Amino acid sequence: MSIWKLRASAIGTLAMIIALSTLAFAVILTLAGVSLLILIIPVVAFNLILWLIAPYITGAMYRVKEVKPNENPKLYGMVEDLSKKSGIQMPRVMIANIPMPNAFAYGSPIAGKRLAVTSGLLTTLNDQEVEAVIGHELGHLKHRDVQVMMFVSILPAIFYYIGFSLLFSSILGGSNKKNSGGAAAIGAAFIAFYFLLTLFTLQLSRTREYYADSHSATIVDNGARKLSVGLAKIVNATARSQTRFGQKNNHLNAAKSLFISDPDTASADAMQIATISDNELVERVLQRRITTLDKIHELLSTHPNIVKRLRALKELEKA
Repeated sequence: MSIWKLRASAIGTLAMIIALSTLAFAVILTLAGVSLLILIIPVVAFNLILWLIAPYITGAMYRVKEVKPNENPKLYGMVEDLSKKSGIQMPRVMIANIPMPNAFAYGSPIAGKRLAVTSGLLTTLNDQEVEAVIGHELGHLKHRDVQVMMFVSILPAIFYYIGFSLLFSSILGGSNKKNSGGAAAIGAAFIAFYFLLTLFTLQLSRTREYYADSHSATIVDNGARKLSVGLAKIVNATARSQTRFGQKNNHLNAAKSLFISDPDTASADAMQIATISDNELVERVLQRRITTLDKIHELLSTHPNIVKRLRALKELEKA
């Protein structure tokens, strides 16, 4: 998929989310009056505050430490060089002290832009593959994905909060069964709308992953190939870690949308690439058929199916 197609897809999905949300807000005004909009204020305020302080929460959760140039000159140099190629200000370089191989870009107006790699990533991937992963994360920063996903994530939260409030108020509606029944029906409709918006939000997230992949392929020499192998190694290593430690790794999924690979789908993805050596890795994956179950799994994931993702990188490699 070309960069222009990815950009058009992302814009189209975002436009659909905004259009559906605008339509739903019009229904709110018609059925419930402007006063119901007061419910929106605390939801928006909470999410904005969470966005501002999220980098500090993420840092504490994943035991993140900033890397100085003299502490890891190789990693620091990679980020510095690729930031220049990306045409963006260099983010703060961080290392998360966790064994699961992954990387994530994050930040806020008060915390600044940050790019973190896990200690597990540095031991699982070689330098060229780490470089490709960094290129992907810088793509997220260049495309302002943190801000975009923050915006679209607020919208489903608003509808969920309104729906839950209406359902709860209908339970406490007392003797006025007619009004309670109407509130319950509207509340249920809003909860259903929340799930619909969530599906569109997940689609946008997956599209922006493809977009970040294409950025890495653009700024890193032979980036598509290097990122393909790196992603496959991440999936395999994560699946092995989950098998070994079981539920102990669940806390690492709290911010999975930030990661380069979704930890929740690692086991399923790894089944498709489990026995492949580095040299055969990508070609073997490309030959696999995507099942209906894979498609359903992807529909509910923040990240694309590993086979589809590597096929897209293969197209970029040929371009």
